[in-house]
Amino acid sequence: MPVTLYTTPHCGFCVKVKEYLKQNNVAYTEYNVAEDIIKAEEMVKKSGQMSVPVTDIDGKIIIGFNRPELEKAIQK
Repeated sequence: MPVTLYTTPHCGFCVKVKEYLKQNNVAYTEYNVAEDIIKAEEMVKKSGQMSVPVTDIDGKIIIGFNRPELEKAIQK
């Protein structure tokens, strides 16, 4: 299950998503969209959002730290 996480360095909710994924032994690839304009554009294209975090779990887009949606997506 590929997991991509779009974050910025000073985002509290980004930290929560990372902690949640680590606690559930979910490997992920993280991109800092404050420094990577290509990944920032990719994130906006996927989510329609400019805010972070945006988590892409096997094509399911989750905006913010939405624990119920994260739980559903990682249990598939």
